[in-house]
Amino acid sequence: MILVTGGAGNVGANVVRQLLDAGQKVRVMTRDPGGRSFPDGVEVMAGDLTRPETLPAALSGVERAFLFPVFTGVGGFLDTARRTGLRHVVLLSSSAVTFPTPGLIGEQHLRVEHAVAASGLPWTFVRPDAFMTNDLAWAPQIAGGGVVRGVYGGAATAPVDPRDIAAVAVRALLDRRAGEAYVLTGPQSLTQIERVRIIAATIGRPLRFEEVPREQVKEQLLRHDTPAPVVDELLDILAARDGRTAEISPAVEQVTGRPAFTYAQWVAHRAAAFGSAAA
Repeated sequence: MILVTGGAGNVGANVVRQLLDAGQKVRVMTRDPGGRSFPDGVEVMAGDLTRPETLPAALSGVERAFLFPVFTGVGGFLDTARRTGLRHVVLLSSSAVTFPTPGLIGEQHLRVEHAVAASGLPWTFVRPDAFMTNDLAWAPQIAGGGVVRGVYGGAATAPVDPRDIAAVAVRALLDRRAGEAYVLTGPQSLTQIERVRIIAATIGRPLRFEEVPREQVKEQLLRHDTPAPVVDELLDILAARDGRTAEISPAVEQVTGRPAFTYAQWVAHRAAAFGSAAA
């Protein structure tokens, strides 16, 4: 049995589907079993990573687990996992842990990585860079007039498809790739301006990126309850990448044996969310 936490998320939902496709027995732990829909064949069990008393039942009979990063309470999961005989944990982390200055985001993920490594359990760390799905935040602007407004339009990243993150995690679970840590990117270095152009070409609509002042973007993020230190960190990362080419990791293809999905392939997969002309 393989336990998936965060099974309704961008990565976790793909982990669940790919494990089922591989013929595995899958259990999903969720705080609200009745409020989520999962594929047929999944065992759904109530549980919460921040409530240790819910974990023994969820981990009973489980040999391997995909662990969503919860920054408080991971110790309770690891203690229970040791007692119940878990043999391998694959942790969803972040590429920020590899930055010269990890910042608040990286430090939070590092604390979880250190706890997992110190637990004595066999582990694998999956460290994705920016998710392609982050760009779904542009969908309302695209629907509302076709102008994506943002800051540092020339900032380049190599965003990765959550399907690829899941594929690496699944291979790590099935192949028992213990002691490995994979930084994951997509196959292309793309600025925000270039990504908007790809969306336009893929969905068949005229779109453009419009640069706006940093303070305007900061105010918008703060209104969405993003903590101020995180907002500043995210904007500083974009500023540092403005006019530079993003590094590409070959890990997706090395682990899965197939090329990583391109940005255009991801947009085609999620075209309805962007208001495709063909949808």
